[in-house]
Amino acid sequence: MKKQKTKFVCQECQTESPKWLGRCPGCGGWGTMIEEVIQVASVRGVDSAHHVLKSSSPMRLHEVETAETLRFSTGSAEFDRALGGGIIPGEVFLVGGDPGIGKSTLLLQTAQLVARAEWIVLYVTGEESVQQVRLRAQRLGALHDALYVLAETDVDVIAEHVHALGPHLLIVDSIQTMSRAHIQSAPGSSQQVRECTMALLRLAKERNLATCIVGHVTKDGTIAGPRLMEHMVDAVFYFEGDRNQRFRILRAVKNRFGSTNEIGVFDMQSGGLVDVLSPSEIFLAERSRGVAGSAVVSSLEGTRPMLIEVQALVTPTAFGTPRRMASGVDYNRVSLLMAVLEKRLGLYLQSQDAYVNVVGGVRMDEPAVDLGIAVAIASSFKDEPIRSGIVLIGEVGLTGEVRAVTHLEKRISEAAKLGFSRVLAPLGNMKRADSSIASEIEVIGVHSLQEALRLALGG
Repeated sequence: MKKQKTKFVCQECQTESPKWLGRCPGCGGWGTMIEEVIQVASVRGVDSAHHVLKSSSPMRLHEVETAETLRFSTGSAEFDRALGGGIIPGEVFLVGGDPGIGKSTLLLQTAQLVARAEWIVLYVTGEESVQQVRLRAQRLGALHDALYVLAETDVDVIAEHVHALGPHLLIVDSIQTMSRAHIQSAPGSSQQVRECTMALLRLAKERNLATCIVGHVTKDGTIAGPRLMEHMVDAVFYFEGDRNQRFRILRAVKNRFGSTNEIGVFDMQSGGLVDVLSPSEIFLAERSRGVAGSAVVSSLEGTRPMLIEVQALVTPTAFGTPRRMASGVDYNRVSLLMAVLEKRLGLYLQSQDAYVNVVGGVRMDEPAVDLGIAVAIASSFKDEPIRSGIVLIGEVGLTGEVRAVTHLEKRISEAAKLGFSRVLAPLGNMKRADSSIASEIEVIGVHSLQEALRLALGG
């Protein structure tokens, strides 16, 4: 028997080597070289007719005929928001997330909602039996005549069922369990994941079939498999959240047909996932009032403003080196703001432990929350509560200045809708603020962190 030829491919940068190397010569990663079987150019016994795109010829760009792309709804307003308005026929998108976070629950509920709108949905599972999927669907109330389920791991067999059934939406759960018969590698290997994704991509484009692929994530938080897989698909979404918290966030990191700034917020309940149409009210429902170290900030996620509570606890350290901890915000950003408070405002924080937490398990990365974090830290250090009814908006610079932010009007409108009476905002934004919005709530422009502290603290 002729010995198979193999090569070693880096899972990070796709660098190839004829022998195993502990360190990749391309990207310098350790332990990333995985053995793959070298495939011949033509494979007998494999029907690839269904996976080959139609022949094409070059055309002048201005001669290409365009047609309005009609999206169809997932039945979930939050999922539609993250997708950019709904699903486009022929779109292939990837959904990843930690184990047990609710990926299969989200997609099974979505499959039922799409089927309810008279679209045929094929749910392919490679991890469960059809009986297990039936029991989960019964618990979620996700049963419908137009929803079909298939327990299969061979992509070529799945393609045959797609041609026979003619679904409008295909869900594959998950890509790490899929394989192709002529590939000698085990399911989940880099070679199998790449080939299976390419086969599903060609099938989707040929039949104009919307396809959702579920992907496992590694311990680093990235989707398992070659990075090339994320480049091949049209959109990539991460389903995030703390397993000890109720809320889940569907965040887009790539979207060819929509914005990557949009997110969908869901509430995990006993009966499945429920859309959270007003996240601000949920996040502020249990807010403590009149307590030092609690501040309300406005974070903009895509086009949606959200009011979120930030809590800070500053206490004298029992050791020589003070401890710093941040949850939901960047640790380095918290250290920078504490340095500004100490240098520009004279707050002696060198001997203080500091803990900053964003309530609800949400992560905020935009600079507009700097002012709220800094004021919360100062409030806890001085043991003075922030005045009631105040929302803090602004980026803090190294000299202690409060810098302008984007979409101030949307943030002010959200604060006014939830009953807040005052907003401390950057002075640089005030000239461009809409006067009609400003009249609904008192908006005070501040040019420095010191001025913001003077207005925010005290009874």
